[in-house]
Amino acid sequence: MTFLAPERLLLLLAVAALGIAYVVVQRRGTEYAVRFTNLDLLDEIAPERPGWRRHVPAAFFLLALVSLVVGVARPARDQRVPRERATVVLALDVSLSMESDDVSPDRISAAKTAARAFVNQLPDTINLGLVSFDGVARVDVAPTTDRESVLLAIDRLELGESTAIGEAIFAGLKAIDAVPPDDEGTLPPARIVLMSDGETQQGRPNAAGSAAAVEATVPVSTIVFGTPNGTIIYSEPGLAPQEIEVPVSPEPLAEIAEATGGQFFEAASASELNAVYDDIGSSVGFERQEVEIASWFAGLGLALLAITAVFSLLWFSRLP
Repeated sequence: MTFLAPERLLLLLAVAALGIAYVVVQRRGTEYAVRFTNLDLLDEIAPERPGWRRHVPAAFFLLALVSLVVGVARPARDQRVPRERATVVLALDVSLSMESDDVSPDRISAAKTAARAFVNQLPDTINLGLVSFDGVARVDVAPTTDRESVLLAIDRLELGESTAIGEAIFAGLKAIDAVPPDDEGTLPPARIVLMSDGETQQGRPNAAGSAAAVEATVPVSTIVFGTPNGTIIYSEPGLAPQEIEVPVSPEPLAEIAEATGGQFFEAASASELNAVYDDIGSSVGFERQEVEIASWFAGLGLALLAITAVFSLLWFSRLP
């Protein structure tokens, strides 16, 4: 917790002084009672002395003052709040290697499920676009706040041959360029979230896409999904089916993230992929802000004052 007006906490010195004054006054009262040597007569005059109860209203009153002073100092705490405006492009690998069942039930099914969860957790104010890529990259959904269109596009994804990660970055940048500025002419912050299991085999190289992203100041966060033991069954007309190894390749994706200022993640299971998307969703869909919570302490101070009044009325038939 921080304070937006910390100098006002000096008022706590006045509260402390008041507490000290109360203690001094109470001790003087005790000394006077001791001087009253005829204790039997004192018992007849005041048979039911309040004892410790007389200090309870004072204690609550001082606590109320402390709470009110803290509220005056404008306390604030770091809180996660939805971004008012931002653009995220989700780029999904739909190459044939995503058919591997090293991840249950298979890479593409797990990727679709996790992507849907990612879409649903983003704040409504975020513009979300979808790019899919195999040997070519396509903008399936231009950035929009219409989540249903993105979810439907994810369901329709189909696998194709080859992998073009560099082209996917260029397609994501193109989609981001189509987002109009706000009323003040300011473009919203943007990010590409790219998930793949392999290396670029076609199209422009990863380095070219990374350079374009750096020029556009668009970080590319990457996720490598799968295990080193992935295989698929591949067949061509007239040839016998054959098993092909499709291990994941983390290095190219890590290089993209490092070059563009994004984050790099590895996921070898559906649960790990969901956790990665949760992490990314928290960073791209929300931001940390200092939110003032003075009203909390003002409310607490008023409640303590009310408790002070209740105890004083119950025990002493008067307000403090």
